[in-house]
Amino acid sequence: MPYSAPTGVLLSDYLAHRTRISRARGPLFLSESRRNHAQPLSLWTWSKVVRKLALASGVERFSTHTTRHLCLTDLARMGWELHAIASFAGHRHTDSTLQYIHLSGRDLADNLARGMEHIHAWRTEALASPNGTSPEVAR
Repeated sequence: MPYSAPTGVLLSDYLAHRTRISRARGPLFLSESRRNHAQPLSLWTWSKVVRKLALASGVERFSTHTTRHLCLTDLARMGWELHAIASFAGHRHTDSTLQYIHLSGRDLADNLARGMEHIHAWRTEALASPNGTSPEVAR
């Protein structure tokens, strides 16, 4: 999963902290509790940790799965093709991928505007050429 530069700094800090818990190879996130010290966090425990952080931050609808939705939506915003996003996400069917992508009206309007700018520039160039076709098309 890709992550930002600030997240990379946080991850680096955590990895330094993790070596104080255990130097053993294996799962990334380890328990610091007395009862399960240095044991891998279960999915259930990780979900509880993220839920607690989300509530403390006032972002009640945030969950461990939210980051997956955000990542796939960001790839769509960057112009990735649906099949490439599905492949990246490990989905066999693009229908599954579509459930993760949440483009806003603004995203769609921006995409349309960029496309229209390109089409307008191509048409202007085609109309301005001596034989009425774009130099790209004439080749």
